[in-house]
Amino acid sequence: MSSEPGRRVVVTGATGDIGTSVVRLLSEDPQVDSVLGLARRIPRWSPPGADWAAVDLAVERPRPVKEFEGAAAVVHLAWAFRPARDPAVTWRTNVLGGIRVFEAVAAAGVPVLVHASSVGAYSPGPKGHAVDESWPTHGWPDAAYCREKAYLERVLDTFERDHPEVRVVRMRPAFLFRREPASTQRRVLGGRFFPGPSARPDLLPFLPAVPGLRVQTLHPDDAAEAYRLAVSREVRGAFNLAAEPPVDAELLGEMFGARPVRLPRGAARSALAAAWGLRLLPASPHLFDAVLRLPLLDCTRAHTELGWHPRHTSTEILEDFLLGLRRDEDGGRGGDEVWQTEPLRGRAVG
Repeated sequence: MSSEPGRRVVVTGATGDIGTSVVRLLSEDPQVDSVLGLARRIPRWSPPGADWAAVDLAVERPRPVKEFEGAAAVVHLAWAFRPARDPAVTWRTNVLGGIRVFEAVAAAGVPVLVHASSVGAYSPGPKGHAVDESWPTHGWPDAAYCREKAYLERVLDTFERDHPEVRVVRMRPAFLFRREPASTQRRVLGGRFFPGPSARPDLLPFLPAVPGLRVQTLHPDDAAEAYRLAVSREVRGAFNLAAEPPVDAELLGEMFGARPVRLPRGAARSALAAAWGLRLLPASPHLFDAVLRLPLLDCTRAHTELGWHPRHTSTEILEDFLLGLRRDEDGGRGGDEVWQTEPLRGRAVG
C-alpha cells in the first residue's frame, strides 16, 4: 500500500481485544490515511484518524457494501464466542456474518481482505513439532469454534477462486491473552464462579498435567502488528502467528513453583463435562477435546515474508494475564487504568 491520500482501512470487530490494537496501530501507520471501525456499539474510545460505524453482522441486513466502498483494505476480526450453548447463534454471527463481509468486499471492489482465522481451524496435529500453513484446516468438528473457523476457510477457498483480483490474507494466530481483558476471558473460559485470586502460586502446590495439553499463546499487540503488515505488504495466503515457547504443565509449574501431577485425559474430560452439564462452566468440553489435538505452529513464513516477530514471550504473556486476573478480583487496586472499550465490559465478544 502506498502513502497516497485516501488510503482507508475498514476493521470489523474493531472494539474487541485484538480489534482495539489493530485500530490503534493502523491509525498510527503513515501509510494509512484513515481507519473505519465497525462494531455493534460505537465506543467512547477513539484514536486520532479513526471513525466508527455501528454494524451488527448477525442481523439479516444488507451487506456492509456502503461502509466498504472506497476502502483500500478490510480487516475482518468480528467474532462471537457466546452463547456457547446455542451454536446456531454464533453460526449466524461468525459464519453467515463472515460470508456477508466477504460478499461486501467483492461488491465494493475492495482490493485487500485480511481475515482472522485461527489455530482452531487446523485439523488434529502433532505436539512434538510444529506444522506450517499447508497443514489441513478441517478443524475439530465437535467444537463450534473450530467448526466455524474451518468452514470460513472453505468459503475463502471459493472466494479466492472466484475473485482473483482480491489479495486475500488469512491470519492463524495462537491463543490470545493479555492483562486488561483478563476478566472477560475468565468468564468465557472459566465462568463467573472461577475466582481470579486462585491464580496465585501459593494456592497451587501442584498442577494437573494432562497428556496432550500443550499449546501456544500470543499477545494481541503482536497479532495486531501482523495484521498491520499484511495490509501494507504485497503478501497472500495464510500466516501462522505464535510466541515461544509452547505452554505445557512443565512451563506452568516453573512459573507457579508447583509440581506437575499427571491427570488422565478421561478424568479431566469427565470433570469438565460434569461442570458443563451443571452449567458451572461456560466452555464446552468439546473445546477441551479440540485443544488437546491442536498442532503447534511453525511461524517461519510470517518471519520471512511479513518480517513479523513477536515482542512478547509466552511466559511474559501468561504472567501479565495472571496479574490481570488477580487485579480484576481485587477491584483494580493495582492502580491500572480501565482499558476495555464499552462493548467489552462484562461481555464475551471477540
